[in-house]
Amino acid sequence: MADATEAKPTKETAKRGGAMIIVSLMAGYSIVYMDKSMISMAIMPIGKQFGLDTTQTGLIMSFFFLGYAIMQIPCGWLADRIGAKKVLIGSLIVIGVFAFLFGAMGGLILFIVMRFCMGLGHGGYPPSVTKSIAENFPQNKRTFVQSLILSTSGIGGILAFTLGSALVASNWRMAYAVLGALYLVSVILIWFFVPSHGGAAEEEHKAQAEAKAGNVEAAKADAPKVGFKDVIKNRNVIVLFVAMIFINVMLYGQMSWMPTYITKNFSLTTTQAGLVLAFNSIFTMLATIFSGSLLSKLFLGRERAAIIGASLLTSVLIVVFVFAGKNSLALSIVLLALMSLVAMFAFTGIFTWPHKIMNPEIIGSSIAVINTGGTIGGFLAPTILGSMVKAAGGSFTNAFLFIALMTALCALTVVFVRPELGQSKK
Repeated sequence: MADATEAKPTKETAKRGGAMIIVSLMAGYSIVYMDKSMISMAIMPIGKQFGLDTTQTGLIMSFFFLGYAIMQIPCGWLADRIGAKKVLIGSLIVIGVFAFLFGAMGGLILFIVMRFCMGLGHGGYPPSVTKSIAENFPQNKRTFVQSLILSTSGIGGILAFTLGSALVASNWRMAYAVLGALYLVSVILIWFFVPSHGGAAEEEHKAQAEAKAGNVEAAKADAPKVGFKDVIKNRNVIVLFVAMIFINVMLYGQMSWMPTYITKNFSLTTTQAGLVLAFNSIFTMLATIFSGSLLSKLFLGRERAAIIGASLLTSVLIVVFVFAGKNSLALSIVLLALMSLVAMFAFTGIFTWPHKIMNPEIIGSSIAVINTGGTIGGFLAPTILGSMVKAAGGSFTNAFLFIALMTALCALTVVFVRPELGQSKK
């Protein structure tokens, strides 16, 4: 009777602990995505104040992703070696410090340097979040938890286009001081609520090892040794790396320039454009949450077809947005919401697929490599699109057609994923 009484609170405590891990990781990711979206609002008063053209403001946004790309793989490797929590905290501290500094700077070169350094910090967050999920949750829950955490792209967008746009409209420098403070809050949450090493995943792996070898020591002796070399030799990692370049050229291209396009094309104020994009971010959030359930149930085992279909549909919607929506704000809002729903389904599919087809021992490094493709796409998109807009005399048509092409190429790339080559032998 005593044992039964003690077991119940232990399970309840584990559930509460898992919930707080998710909340803490989501809080950090929400601020990360707020940061990524808010720059697209802040770049308008910054460009006006310092006399910068679209190519120059594109460089400020692009160099953030260069720093991001550089640190993805090293931080994924570190998360696999020293544990996720240390990398999470270190990443958030670096971003927070340089967010404060960005708000105090003036001039193109200093803006580029500060955003580059913020990108270095951002590079550690996605792979260490994925590693933390693998450390703390059993495999059958990881896709759902990952998609739930990725839904913060919508939460971050809502924060950026409501709180962020209001602060930017008032004083863009103050906006980055507030952002830095929010990063500090995220550090505190991670510090208190994310374990230094996992529980659920460790128990799962231990049980599997005992079933196979009869005892833990024998299982360790028999376990295959995997490392970063195994990651870069994995066909699926490389294919998904390329797919993420294409899908993120689209996602970050429209994220970087949509506020400017909507503001200019429909003669809106910064606050009005922020409200339109905040409404759109709700659909982004909902799409990511429901994508996890759909990919875990309805499209289980059919992830490739789901991603290809969503990517091609997104490409078509972008073309319709360019030609049919340019004269109607209401139609543009509807098309933008549909684009967000379908595009985030494709992105979530690519990002969560590794949990099903990769060895858990190298999941942090695998996600780091794959997401590096995403950050390369993020680096390329703002500058390329900014240059295309400048060359077209301020027209966004060619720029949007370019991201439609990139999305179609994402669909073509995913054709080459081979799930059967996935996990190493157990």
